[in-house]
Amino acid sequence: MGGRIVRDPQSLGRHDSWEGVRAVVAGFGVSGFAAADNLNHLGASVTALDESDGGADSDRREKAELLEVLGATVRLGEGATAALPGDVDLVIASPGWKPSAPLLAQARDRGIPVWGEVELAWRLRDPNHRPPWLAVTGTNGKTTTVQMLDAILRAAGLRSVAAGNVGLPLVEAVMDPEPYDVLAVELSSFQLHYTDSMSAESAAVLNIAEDHLDWYAGPTGMADYAADKGRIYERVRRACVYNAADPETERLVREADVVEGARAIGFTLGMPGVGMVGVVEDILADRAFIEQRETSAAELCTIADLASPAPHFVANALAAAALARSHGVSQAAVRDGLRAFRPDGHRIATVAEVGGVTWVDDSKATNPHAAQSSLQAYDPVVWVAGGLAKGASFDELVRAVRSRLRGVVLLGRDRDLIRQALSRHAPDVPVIVVDDDETGPDGTDRQHGSMERVVEAAATLARPGDTVLLAPGCASMDMFTNYAERGDAFAAAVHRRQH
Repeated sequence: MGGRIVRDPQSLGRHDSWEGVRAVVAGFGVSGFAAADNLNHLGASVTALDESDGGADSDRREKAELLEVLGATVRLGEGATAALPGDVDLVIASPGWKPSAPLLAQARDRGIPVWGEVELAWRLRDPNHRPPWLAVTGTNGKTTTVQMLDAILRAAGLRSVAAGNVGLPLVEAVMDPEPYDVLAVELSSFQLHYTDSMSAESAAVLNIAEDHLDWYAGPTGMADYAADKGRIYERVRRACVYNAADPETERLVREADVVEGARAIGFTLGMPGVGMVGVVEDILADRAFIEQRETSAAELCTIADLASPAPHFVANALAAAALARSHGVSQAAVRDGLRAFRPDGHRIATVAEVGGVTWVDDSKATNPHAAQSSLQAYDPVVWVAGGLAKGASFDELVRAVRSRLRGVVLLGRDRDLIRQALSRHAPDVPVIVVDDDETGPDGTDRQHGSMERVVEAAATLARPGDTVLLAPGCASMDMFTNYAERGDAFAAAVHRRQH
């Protein structure tokens, strides 16, 4: 009797036949579709599963139909991920899937390898042309840093792309028939959790602060979160870039098992020591990648060349510059790339200046550490905060910024957590709480109605010379589709108030 050809996926690459490999892709978002599509293309028998049927997302349904036409199986909707199919050789877990998810637990119990899309991408690189990965993680600033890095690499004339947690899925990047020279890779802790063999040319951990403690639950949650971030340094070949102001990032470098010869490179907003990049007066300076680093520093650019002088923005630029310099990029390309770079919307974006008050949208500040970085760039400030706290606390944040606060406006489901921290550590700061149910009787415009009241409340607190800053310190999904919709609602309310 004939049977299926059994192949060990651990030994297969992009030029091997994957026929006979039965792969389950858990999650059908952007990276899940990329994994399923490419595994199907390589000849594997693919089943993609997701609890969401896409709802109003016609794009997801169209992708499901396309994959099914090509021979894959796609099961969407409630209950689709409850049980792992009986005959499986490999599971690809989408980012955000907790290791405790029943499907993944069943895979582990049966000894089936569980990879993330990043691990799959690493294994599918072309052995004849393997562009190096310059990888970035951290609680905050990942996307900005990777986009800065990509801009610098392009300014150097390299074919680069921002990939991973931002931009192109990594599987798509490595399977591109026209190979890249280098990849600027953003990685989340979720992605790193399911990555075991990646060996980046250089890697950076920007910072470690409380986040995703709903995912990393229990007494070891914070340590587990940091450990997953630290996986980015494993097997690094050239440079481990760390934040001199965050000892945890340096500890992760010290504990990493790197390729012999890899260097530890610190970045600092102060004067750089030997083997570091930092700031000398208003100049971003390199004392790591020049021969005369013992006695001098090389100018990379000035703070005025950057889109923002905010400290966290400068720190991101230094990290991006260090990674690019480790790849051999010139000082001029660093300068030109950083000069040309403009951050995405909803990241320290000035919305308007009205009556001497500046309104700033930093809706992407979705955890307390990001909000603190943003708040420390302004003084005095009326802070707009609240949303889904994801298990985080706000005491440290409030203690750090209380002297800057003119007032606070709170909205969203976990607004009371922030109010309590303010009452403990900044009791004299005026606080206005906006309830999200204060809308018309049908509740039709809850989000935008709430934001209108937020802006009105902030206007009563602000004085000429102040900044009203939307830096929520929380995720947005209690009231909005995502942080972009929240920022758009804030900007629209500000503009309506002007007219």
